[in-house]
Amino acid sequence: MSYFKHEQALVETDNIGDDTRVWAFTHILSGAKIGKNCNINDHTFIENDVVLGDNVTVKSGVYIWDGVRISDNVFIGPNVTFTNDLNPRSKQYPIEFEKTIINEFASIGANSTIIAGNSIGKYAMVGAGSVVTKSIPNHTLWYGNPAAMRGYVCTCGQKLNNNYSCDICLKKYELINNQITEVQ
Repeated sequence: MSYFKHEQALVETDNIGDDTRVWAFTHILSGAKIGKNCNINDHTFIENDVVLGDNVTVKSGVYIWDGVRISDNVFIGPNVTFTNDLNPRSKQYPIEFEKTIINEFASIGANSTIIAGNSIGKYAMVGAGSVVTKSIPNHTLWYGNPAAMRGYVCTCGQKLNNNYSCDICLKKYELINNQITEVQ
């Protein structure tokens, strides 16, 4: 085994990348695919039809259900809730669960809820306690219930100023067709 598994974690999959760390009271089902150098914190559950990319951080108390795809370098805050069935009923299962896509370098704040079938764009940021009811474009900042767009985000994670520049790393962006693009 080329990854770390705490003695009180239950890992049923053989598909875990090198240097990943799985902490206590985590349960990963047999069909899950976990990338390399991930950090999966305590009290986490990962179902069968789940894919995590490389360098993903999953904080404590997160349950990741069938149909969720998490790309490389994503941060999932504590107690984030994913859903996968828009019409849940006890003992009645859809033919296929909704797909939820979290794209590269996205960050989801603590206690947020991500409604099934939506995607979160590259470098997007979801503020703590938000309820995401629709797909979120790249480089955007969303928060609230329901989550609403509150601005644009730099690759370094800071909110861009009104000139689409970052006051921290000094990168500059331009807005073209409602999409942020870094100025070279």
